[in-house]
Amino acid sequence: MADWPTIADVLDARRRIAPHIVRTPLHHYPALDDLVGARIHVKHENHQALGAFKMRGALNVISLLSPEEKKAGVVVASTGNFGQGIAYAARTFGVEAKVVLPVDANPNKVRSLRQLGAYLVFHGEKFDDALEHAERLSREEGYRFVHSANEWGLIPGVGTYSLEIMEDLPETDVIIVPIGGGSGACGACIVAKAVRPEMQVVGVQAANAPGAYLSWKQGRMVESGVDTRAEGLATRIGYELPQEIMRDMLDDFVLVEEHEMDKAVYLHVELTHSLPEHAGASPLAAALKIKDSIAGKNVVLVMSGGNITVDQLKTSLAHAEV
Repeated sequence: MADWPTIADVLDARRRIAPHIVRTPLHHYPALDDLVGARIHVKHENHQALGAFKMRGALNVISLLSPEEKKAGVVVASTGNFGQGIAYAARTFGVEAKVVLPVDANPNKVRSLRQLGAYLVFHGEKFDDALEHAERLSREEGYRFVHSANEWGLIPGVGTYSLEIMEDLPETDVIIVPIGGGSGACGACIVAKAVRPEMQVVGVQAANAPGAYLSWKQGRMVESGVDTRAEGLATRIGYELPQEIMRDMLDDFVLVEEHEMDKAVYLHVELTHSLPEHAGASPLAAALKIKDSIAGKNVVLVMSGGNITVDQLKTSLAHAEV
């Protein structure tokens, strides 16, 4: 526990990354209140310049590298959003970045990565295939490998959005946050428990990619299959550092089905006029699933990203059961 980030680390991270990020809005939506039966706010991390929260953690990690590590450059694996964050942070701090992606990575994210100046490598069908290849490149070519979740500096960086939530809505009762690797949930837990210990943090993952959920539930690293359209939730296994923090601090963990995320995407388009990707819509899917336990409470849904393609949106709306 001594090595876990603290709220002091989150405050330090905010000072480092503030010039390079947007303080994203926290909006209240009465239409969602009626739907869920609680007072629903949405934290719009989809309003970041790259359309996702990941750049917060990436900026903090790159800013903390030693001069030798910056000179060597970094290599990461990503389905897109984390890679964009690293590419942006690397460009900001003058560091070379290599990003390994699955072969069918989201084309919008690939285009953005190229525009940000990252060197791209396509390998494997799933995120974990790309991850193994990135680790191999680190060993063979001397890059500093930056893990997308099991990386200390990520957690205080992404924890900064939870600081903003606390400042904008101190009476928050529940934060619902998507979990892929778990850095966002860990940051929320660290901030929430330091500021208002009775506040609940609820994680949500795709039922078709439950590795982090099963690892949290069973108290050990558990592998699962991955068959979800929610790119940001598509991890096969839990990771040591975020799992340690979540087992100690996370209040609940919910699994949602593909059709439930499709419905949540549709509802956001219809009621909040936002375009979330599936991971970003998953907190609304979770809120609808646990509506009885959050009835009447002040609830914040973290819209973690909005990098959805037109084809993905069409598919989602076609499958939405509303």
